[in-house]
Amino acid sequence: MNGIRIIKEPITRVELKKIAEERFGDLVKAAVDIEQGIMAVGGELHVDEQMALVEEAGSKHWDVWGVNILPDETGNDFVRFNSMINYKANFGNRTRGIDDPDIKDKVMIVVNKLVK
Repeated sequence: MNGIRIIKEPITRVELKKIAEERFGDLVKAAVDIEQGIMAVGGELHVDEQMALVEEAGSKHWDVWGVNILPDETGNDFVRFNSMINYKANFGNRTRGIDDPDIKDKVMIVVNKLVK
């Protein structure tokens, strides 16, 4: 999957900013596996990153959630929960956001662990 990197060890905001500049300018799309504590970045679509995690890291679809990371932002603006892969009606999530606060917290734990 061209340009997609699976992040298992911490990545810096500077590195994320370079990835952002290659694609969208100010943001990086990321697919976060809340079970394995890893994420994929650098794809054009969250679903491409999700597939990379499934195919290359053995992730399960239901454990992977999509976010947009804005490397130049801080606080609540650093991560935005908006992705089509988050629409998981079978699991009670019927929006592009993440409705379950526990899942949202798990996503943030992974992002904060991997982005330094």
